[in-house]
Amino acid sequence: MNGASREALASAREQFDALTDNTSVDAATLAEELAAVTALLDREVSLRRVLTDPAQPAEARAELAGRLLGSRVAAPTAELVAGMVRARWSRSRDLADAMEELAYTADLVAAQRAGALDDVEDELFRFGRIVSSNLELRRALTDRNAAVSAKTELLHSLLGGRANPVTERIVLRLVVQPRGRSLEAGLDALSKLAAHRRDRMVAVVTSAVPLSDGQRERLGATLASLYGRQIHLNLDVDPEVLGGVQVRIGDEVINGTIAARLEEAARRLAG
Repeated sequence: MNGASREALASAREQFDALTDNTSVDAATLAEELAAVTALLDREVSLRRVLTDPAQPAEARAELAGRLLGSRVAAPTAELVAGMVRARWSRSRDLADAMEELAYTADLVAAQRAGALDDVEDELFRFGRIVSSNLELRRALTDRNAAVSAKTELLHSLLGGRANPVTERIVLRLVVQPRGRSLEAGLDALSKLAAHRRDRMVAVVTSAVPLSDGQRERLGATLASLYGRQIHLNLDVDPEVLGGVQVRIGDEVINGTIAARLEEAARRLAG
């Protein structure tokens, strides 16, 4: 997003935080209702354009949204949506994108209140790794011709009773409402959103064998000192690295693996 949309999203986030700071607001309900509004805006492009038309007065846009939603959503959702449509957006799709972000953030708030945000972060990361390594599963979950009920049943068989209910809800929404995005990209974006919820950076750590608790603590402390903020570690095991660890934070890679050293030595010999 850029320009007006960036400012509108920042304002929406502030309004969202003010709402969800009140524990009487049901975060799970807010998530489901915002997701439903997102789906409506995706289906009804002309409506989305009307709600973001700068030629229309802000209050008129808010009143229209209020009439459309009526009693279908709870008061906090209606209040948040009204505030968002009053704002100025550079593109009509930006409104739907912002609505989707806040829907997922509401799910994460629900997990945070239950003391389960760490679990949800880790489960999203691990499920993303499973999907990227299992072509058959990926095909089943992303098949446009497959019924939603079949995808729901498959996900429940994989995650039901094994993952936090928030994780299952988030993954199901990513599957049935991909919005032109790959499942892996959606899971990665949600993992980062969960980290942002804690104002933390995410480090993807790859090692040949699982790290011990002590190793994880020392690595986390070292990275926190290096970057000046708390770091959440997503741990991945890949025997091909042979030894050592690779740490990826955003676009930056710290590679201390034996495999990387061997590759570097081979390059020098070839040169």
